Amino acid sequence: MSGVSADTLATMSDPTRQFDIGSLGGTQPPAATKENRRPVAWNSGADLGMLILRLGIGGLFLAHGVQKVFGLWGGRGLGETTTILTGYGFQQASTLSWALGFGELVLGALLVLGLFTPLAAAGLLAVKACAITVKWGGPFFAAEAANAIELDVAMAAGAAALLFVGAGRIALDNGRTWQRRPLPWALLCLVIGAAVALGVLFGLR
Repeated sequence: MSGVSADTLATMSDPTRQFDIGSLGGTQPPAATKENRRPVAWNSGADLGMLILRLGIGGLFLAHGVQKVFGLWGGRGLGETTTILTGYGFQQASTLSWALGFGELVLGALLVLGLFTPLAAAGLLAVKACAITVKWGGPFFAAEAANAIELDVAMAAGAAALLFVGAGRIALDNGRTWQRRPLPWALLCLVIGAAVALGVLFGLR
């Protein structure tokens, strides 16, 4: 027992001995309340999770843009993309395919870098909103058909999440206004993205 302090021995012999934490006292540790509980703080795990989400969602959009514009990685190029858009009833499909391909490429790259994240995410969400709308009523799961909307829904959900949570601190947006005040900027960019999607669906189809 030589290694046990006198205070510890006193506490063991007298369980009602006063519990001392700084200036607090009592026979029991203080109960957790809204006033003294530890606040929820931002953490590096959230930053890492946002980085992974950006790399995954932004990388997929970027790859789809490369497929449409350059015909690489098994892509169909601008010619076949124009044919597909025409089949979905879009007018000026050639111009639209160019805008779609380069839009996915550039906005996907911005998402990966974490630059102008709310605007990039809203633009990509608009792309997938249009894709889901024109494919609606068809198969949902990718196992059922090649043009199923399962992947479109997943990518739209990822873009929507990044629109509202932002890029995190491991990004070129770190410290910018839209990172410090994410909700107002997210809502503004969402309105812009919705206007673009509605313009394409009702103005070009």
